[in-house]
Amino acid sequence: QVQLVESGGGSVQSGGSLRLSCAAAGDRFRIGVMGWYRQAPGKQRELVATITWDGTTNYADSVKGRFTISSDNAKNASDLQMNSLRLEDTAVYYCNVERLFTGLQYWGQGTQVIVSS
Repeated sequence: QVQLVESGGGSVQSGGSLRLSCAAAGDRFRIGVMGWYRQAPGKQRELVATITWDGTTNYADSVKGRFTISSDNAKNASDLQMNSLRLEDTAVYYCNVERLFTGLQYWGQGTQVIVSS
């Protein structure tokens, strides 16, 4: 089995920064895509950022230029650096991984991010 462990959530003032971390543990496997999603109260889960095995990144328009996703393939880990945080960034953030070859996906438990004035 594969388990995702997330950390780095918390409360921050508008304009501040947080770094979220995600690490996969368990079965040995190759990651095809790692990503971060978020779900705000009363809203649908949305894509924040992804990074592929070869380092290709994609970002939601709402976070482009403010957030940066990175990965360490050897450690099956991913970080999400969040700068210039806004009130609308408040959400539960979920780590997601997609295994290479099989396409199987795994989700973390989620970590809360609260941005206040």
